[in-house]
Amino acid sequence: MRTIFVVTHPESAHHVEKRVGGWFDTGLTKRGQAQAGAIAQALFARIGNRPVEIVSSDLLRASETADTIADLFRTGITVNRDLREISYGAAEGRPQEWLDLRHESTPEDDRLDYRNSLTGGETRRELATRIYGAMDAIMARPCDCQIVVTHGFALTFVVAKWIGMPIHAAGWVAFKVASGSITHLEQDDLWQSRAVVSLGDVAHLETGAD
Repeated sequence: MRTIFVVTHPESAHHVEKRVGGWFDTGLTKRGQAQAGAIAQALFARIGNRPVEIVSSDLLRASETADTIADLFRTGITVNRDLREISYGAAEGRPQEWLDLRHESTPEDDRLDYRNSLTGGETRRELATRIYGAMDAIMARPCDCQIVVTHGFALTFVVAKWIGMPIHAAGWVAFKVASGSITHLEQDDLWQSRAVVSLGDVAHLETGAD
C-alpha cells in the first residue's frame, strides 16, 4: 500500500508580518519551529520505523519543516522547487493589504489561464502543471511511504493530481487547509484506488505546539 503524507509548512515570518508569500522566501518563526516539531512527532506516531522518503519545496519555510521531520526519522530530504507555492509576482513580499486592494476576481470563463494584472505571477494552469509534474516524479519512486512538504494553495493541486483530476478541470477546485496541517493519502494494492484518508489534520498543533 502506497502512503503519502502531505504537510503544509507551519507559521512563517511572512504570516506574522502580514506579507504576501508565494515565492517570497521567509523562514519559520519560533512558533513555527515548535509546530514543525509537533508535525514530526505526529508523523512518526503514524509511520514509526517504516522506510520513508521526504520531498520538499525548496523555499525556506518548507525545507526547514522538512529538515525537522527528517531529523526525527534520521533520514535526508530531496528538494523539488516545483512544489513551491503559486507565484504572486510583483506582489511578493509586499503587505497583504497592498495585494488585497489590487487583486481582481478571476473570471468564470478563464479560471485556468487568467493572469492577474500584477506582473510576473503564475496562472492556475502553470501552478497545476508543475505540481502535477512533481507528483509524477514522487509517485514513480519505489518507496511506498513518502512525506511531501509544500504550501497551502499548492496542496490543492497535490491532492487533485492524486485523485486523477485532469488539469483542464482544476480551475474550480480548492482543498482548503491550515498551515502546519497533515493530509493522509493512500492507494490500496488490490484495486489501486486512491483515497484521501484525512484532509488538513491539525490535531497535533492543538496538543502543545505553541
